[in-house]
Amino acid sequence: MIDLRSDTVTKPDDRMRDAAYAADVGDAVYGEDPTVNELEERAADVVGTEAALYVPSGTMGNQIAARVHTERGQELLTDEKSHIVKYELGGAADLSGLQVRMVDADRGIPTPEQIANGIVQESLHRPGTGLAWLENTHNARGGLAIEPEKIDAAAKAAHERDVPVHLDGARMFNAATALDVPVTELTEPVDSVMFCLSKGLGAPIGSMLAGSEDFVEKACRVRKLFGGGLRQAGIIAAPGLEALGNVDNLERDHEHAQRLADGLEAVDGFDVQPPETNIVLADISGTGLETDAVLDRLREKDVLATQFGPSTVRFCTHWNVSSDDVETVLERIETAV
Repeated sequence: MIDLRSDTVTKPDDRMRDAAYAADVGDAVYGEDPTVNELEERAADVVGTEAALYVPSGTMGNQIAARVHTERGQELLTDEKSHIVKYELGGAADLSGLQVRMVDADRGIPTPEQIANGIVQESLHRPGTGLAWLENTHNARGGLAIEPEKIDAAAKAAHERDVPVHLDGARMFNAATALDVPVTELTEPVDSVMFCLSKGLGAPIGSMLAGSEDFVEKACRVRKLFGGGLRQAGIIAAPGLEALGNVDNLERDHEHAQRLADGLEAVDGFDVQPPETNIVLADISGTGLETDAVLDRLREKDVLATQFGPSTVRFCTHWNVSSDDVETVLERIETAV
């Protein structure tokens, strides 16, 4: 079975398993787990922030950021296809009492004009905008690698109106790799950033939430509130330390995605969005088949993909997918549809 549903399906390699086995541990809630402490220090250094916090998942990291930056009843301004809108179960409303104001943003990042028009000033009748929300790469729009200039322009427009900015950078290192820029160019304009260790970097679990020391201190308390206080967490943090060294693998994943996209474009009925990172979106409406039918046929050929819209299938390359796997997938898709 070749699994292209997501880069979350990766298996830890021997280095990660050995690191977990040998990890020096302590009670992380008391700040006494040396492996967690090292991971947080290294993560902050990598993304250029004062501090960082280890959290079980990217969704928890995002929801903590929303809670810390805002007051209940305020608005969160974001793209209509952002992860927090589509895939986090309405957590902004449920956990933080926020209203979400959505815009149809170019490449998923609101322009300065959309920021200016979307921000609501606090008044007797209106709650005010508490947070501007950006995403890079942009998952639902096809893994788009958002340029530093667009991040900077949106952040400046929000800051000029005294609104903080959070960056959902779940696949941020994919963006930096695709754009050939230091990851700090993507994080410097924003007030907080979340990135996943468990996607392209290959760790089995965990994400990092980074920002100022004051932000992380507050985030640590909210993590406890949300049930994310971990004890001897070094066992799962140690593979995360190994994952930070896997950024160089992402370029290979992008090459595999491009080869997959080129091959899919040659399949009758497939209309493929050119990939920018490791996500390939294919509109299969031209096949005359329902999306479920296509996915079922692929599964019968031992290929897993996922539905990403009424007529769209998503394929996601990752470090457990080889160049030979890509060629095999293309052969199987040709016979399947």
